[in-house]
Amino acid sequence: MTTTAYTVAVLLDLFCVFLAYRFLFQPGPAAAGYGVPADPRGDAGAYLSIKGVRDGALGVVGLALLAFAGARAEAWFMLCVALVPLADTLIVLRHGGAKAVAFGVHFATAAVVLVCAGLLFAL
Repeated sequence: MTTTAYTVAVLLDLFCVFLAYRFLFQPGPAAAGYGVPADPRGDAGAYLSIKGVRDGALGVVGLALLAFAGARAEAWFMLCVALVPLADTLIVLRHGGAKAVAFGVHFATAAVVLVCAGLLFAL
C-alpha cells in the first residue's frame, strides 16, 4: 500500500505542475479543458495565468511535503487541496460549463485526491 499511496500522491502533484504549464503556455486549450472557455488575449488572460501559478505551486508544495515531511503531512495537504477541485466543480456549473466536465473532471479529481489522502493516512 505504501508504494500505491506514494505513487498516486506523486502523480497528482505532477499533474498539478502539468496543469500549470498548460495554463501558462497554452491558456486557450487549458481553459476549454477546464470547462469554461476563455480568451487568453482578453481580460481572462491574467486569470488563466493566476490559475497556472496556483496549480504549479500546489504541485511543488505537495512534492516538497512528500519528500521532506512525509506521508502524514502530504495526507493533510491532500485533504485540504481537495477543496480546490470541489470549488472548480461549482465554478464550472455556475458559469454554464458542461456537467460532464464538472463532475467527470473536477469532482472526480476531488474524489481521487481524497482517496489518496486516505491511503496516505493509512500508512
